[in-house]
Amino acid sequence: MTTLGSPAGGAVAASDFAADTHSDAGFGDAVRAYVRRVRGGDMGSLPAVLGLIVLFVVFGLANDRFMSALNLANLITQAGSICVLAMGLVFVLLLGDIDLSAGVAGGVSACVMALTIVEAQWPWWAAVLAGIACGAAIGLAIGVLRAKLGIPSFVVTLAFFLGLQGVTLKLIGEGGSVRVDNPVIRGLTVSNLPVTVGWAIAFAVVVGFGALEVWQYQRKRSLQLAHAPLGVVIARVVAVAAVVLGVTFVLSVNRSVNPNVQIRGVPYVLPLILVLLIAMTLLLKRTAYGRHIYAVGGNAEAARRAGISVNRIRVSVFIACSSLAALSGIIAASYAGKVSASSGAGNTLLYAVGAAVIGGTSLFGGRGRAVDAVIGGVVVATIANGLGLLNQSSYINFLVTGGVLLLAASVDAISRRRRSSTGLG
Repeated sequence: MTTLGSPAGGAVAASDFAADTHSDAGFGDAVRAYVRRVRGGDMGSLPAVLGLIVLFVVFGLANDRFMSALNLANLITQAGSICVLAMGLVFVLLLGDIDLSAGVAGGVSACVMALTIVEAQWPWWAAVLAGIACGAAIGLAIGVLRAKLGIPSFVVTLAFFLGLQGVTLKLIGEGGSVRVDNPVIRGLTVSNLPVTVGWAIAFAVVVGFGALEVWQYQRKRSLQLAHAPLGVVIARVVAVAAVVLGVTFVLSVNRSVNPNVQIRGVPYVLPLILVLLIAMTLLLKRTAYGRHIYAVGGNAEAARRAGISVNRIRVSVFIACSSLAALSGIIAASYAGKVSASSGAGNTLLYAVGAAVIGGTSLFGGRGRAVDAVIGGVVVATIANGLGLLNQSSYINFLVTGGVLLLAASVDAISRRRRSSTGLG
């Protein structure tokens, strides 16, 4: 039986029916194989998906406004920065490390972006590149200290978490802020694509995903490699099409509460997240670099003996994490309309780590996907959004989010134990 669980094959827990199937397997065989993997502890993002469905049902029944087009658009923009930061943290978590400074690294990078626009009068694209470069430099410093000196990531990133807040204070002053008025950057979260462009992107995503799935199916079949049955391939394409086209339809209707004003279209931040998701997925699953990350996360010593530069991989994941954290900080600044001394601090990192873990990324390393971060980010944003509509106190939000995170970590630990006992880990 061919699985996707080995480091050489990606060490990724697929949350579909693709694994453990052969060319002669039928749809029913694939379903039964998937059920066996779930029972063996290989659940992937299934708990997060089921939890998200439950949250939508509960909040939808509790408040009519939750399922409105206006609120769903707000939910997407609220989840944007969390999803991007969680995607960055997936790289570090895959190695069994942690980056406590990711949130404030995003805040410093957003501050650099804002200052280069306001004070240096740079064009928006150059300012964004400067902010991302700042994040990459922070990640490089953290990675070198972690890989070359062997300092635990918890200690290194905790030091940067404290120090970077001082950098932000130095740049803009205590209690100060820098407004983000650039129409392009501000429009990232407050403006929408034209409806026709949104539909064009949606159809392109569906057609592209379907073509890729069919191409992979035909290629593996011609090479007589293990592959999912055609029924499973069709089911995956239909599921993705339903989600993409459904979201596009909801966001394409007029969601303005003012009858004299129309608000329609997909928020610009959604295609950005989609592009990042596709890029990160291809990077982790379809490149040697991605396989090396899973290999190091699964067993660093075995990866080293196989000729993989463990230190280089370790440095690179911190650079990737901080670079995505910078982009997350820019998205957060776009949504808030400013950068302040507290940008990226507070609960930003905790929500992002919670999103990655809730989505299915293992805290023990070696297992996780970019899509886990997106699903988990939507879960975290849904909790905050739904409880806000119900006018619940802030402490309820913290309690519920903390409880969900604890549940996700417990599921991860139990699943890992079951995989070990069944020989799948």
